[in-house]
Amino acid sequence: MLLHRLTEYAARAEADDELPPPYYRPKRIQWILQLNADGTAAGFVDRRSAKGEKPLETTAPYAYRSGTMPPPYLMVDTAQYVLALPKQAPGKPVTERAVAEGRRRRDAYADFLLAWANAAPDDPYAEAVRTFVTTGVLHGLEVPEEMTAADNIALMAHDNTWLHLLPSVRQAWAAGVRSRKSGKNAAGLCLVCGKDGELLSTIPESIKSGAIPTGGRGRDAQLVSINASAQGRGGALQLVNTPVCERCGGRAMAALNLLLASDTNRRRATDSVTVWWTREPVDDLFGTLDTATDAAVARLLTSLHEHPDPATAERIDPNAYYSLTLGLNNARAVVLDWLDIPVGRLRNHLGAWFEHHRVYDGWNQSYRYFPLWRLALAAGRWDAKANKYVSGSAPKGLEQELLHAALTRGPVPARLLPHLLQRIRADRRVDPPRIALLRLALHPNRKDHQVTAPADRLDSTQLDPGYLCGRVFAILEAIQYAALPDVKATIGDKFFGTAMTAPAAVFKNLRLGANAHLKRLRRDNGAAYTALSRRLAEAFAAFDPHDGIPLLLTTEQQAKFVLGYEQQRAADFAAKAAHKKNKDQATNGAASEPA
Repeated sequence: MLLHRLTEYAARAEADDELPPPYYRPKRIQWILQLNADGTAAGFVDRRSAKGEKPLETTAPYAYRSGTMPPPYLMVDTAQYVLALPKQAPGKPVTERAVAEGRRRRDAYADFLLAWANAAPDDPYAEAVRTFVTTGVLHGLEVPEEMTAADNIALMAHDNTWLHLLPSVRQAWAAGVRSRKSGKNAAGLCLVCGKDGELLSTIPESIKSGAIPTGGRGRDAQLVSINASAQGRGGALQLVNTPVCERCGGRAMAALNLLLASDTNRRRATDSVTVWWTREPVDDLFGTLDTATDAAVARLLTSLHEHPDPATAERIDPNAYYSLTLGLNNARAVVLDWLDIPVGRLRNHLGAWFEHHRVYDGWNQSYRYFPLWRLALAAGRWDAKANKYVSGSAPKGLEQELLHAALTRGPVPARLLPHLLQRIRADRRVDPPRIALLRLALHPNRKDHQVTAPADRLDSTQLDPGYLCGRVFAILEAIQYAALPDVKATIGDKFFGTAMTAPAAVFKNLRLGANAHLKRLRRDNGAAYTALSRRLAEAFAAFDPHDGIPLLLTTEQQAKFVLGYEQQRAADFAAKAAHKKNKDQATNGAASEPA
């Protein structure tokens, strides 16, 4: 199914003239070898880019090569193939073996050029290339001192025509790859297109090095690779149990490499990459996860509220959406996730994602939505000195798991909640992105649209002991701050970690301490005293009279403690903002009245 969807995308890309020729991929060119009109002379043009300068890049022949005698590419290859420049390890002399291998590769390269020239006698550049090879011009070239064995050299005609882009060269190169990659006399039914044809023994194109992020060495990777009997069903090797014709195999990989090179259809994480596409063109749904603009989120929430049931939303927009997430294991690609769902259902899932994690900003009296990368970052370690999260400190693979939860409306990973609580205790930091993660982790069932999510703002009807303890702690902290605005270390700095795990151990002393703060407030600020003392009394009165303040809180109750704490603070900010607004309006109204 995956290869089938990729070939569908290849057809669309080909119609838009975006798909490269078969077995071509973008390459950086460091040197141009330009022939004169009759091929009797050639000279180098240095196209190495300076620092900050965009390098010269062109689509050029490519196929994965391995083994002891890797074959050359046609018209564009490295200096090792074009000029027999041997590989040299840093700080070590060139070995005789490397010199001999360089000569072998140059001879193979020359033979390939000559074979093309002989097979395309009507091509206007064939005679020049034949002369260039047969008269010793190629073998007599002097290697520039600055050139390395890994530099790419492209042949160019005297009139600045790229020889590797000639139609006859494309055909010759594709035919050469097919002969190498097709199975020996293998023909049969293709698993992808359902038609009889010549079947491949291996996938001819690999995923380009660097396209899949990895902490180790980047290298070309194979999407389908079975080269050991233990890996194949019945001990069969290569594509025996995965019959794919040459056309489908080549086009599927060309489409995948095109998506991996795209800036609009690709999302890179620390150790994985996700590409997405649709059956028909659609707006940038996937990008909303990382650029959560107010307008885009509003559209998704409107769609969610109009059709809260994913099954109904699916029928409204049946256009198909596909996403593929890949990781890397040495030279093999690992399919970490594959999603094939209608676009209508995806809109529902993304709308639910934003509604389930949004956080109320009391001061600005609005909701805040967070990009996926910022949520993942907030699960990492907070550096108080640098005033930011430490990059790379979030649990490995968490960003990918959050992405999967967003796209499928599934639960966030179970490991998130205890890890996040541990980080909150250690960092002593509670901020909106972490509250958003807690709301996601506390949701009882995100897949069921009839199940209510944890409240996104203060819920005065919530009687969970952890939630009530969080509210009480926020009020106690507010009382201290109102009485002692210049205090250096608040009760939050000293007791937050203990209060969120064993509230009974600290609440008694904190309540007694609040009496002194309230006494000072009654003397200095009567209005604040009245509001805060009433709020504190209401919060304590909400506890069960028989159970009282709990000795210990469970993991879920600890999360609700943090949620209650932050939502009480948001409600207090909202009250302050409303009071300030009313005060300003009264002042402005008095000033505008005639004397």
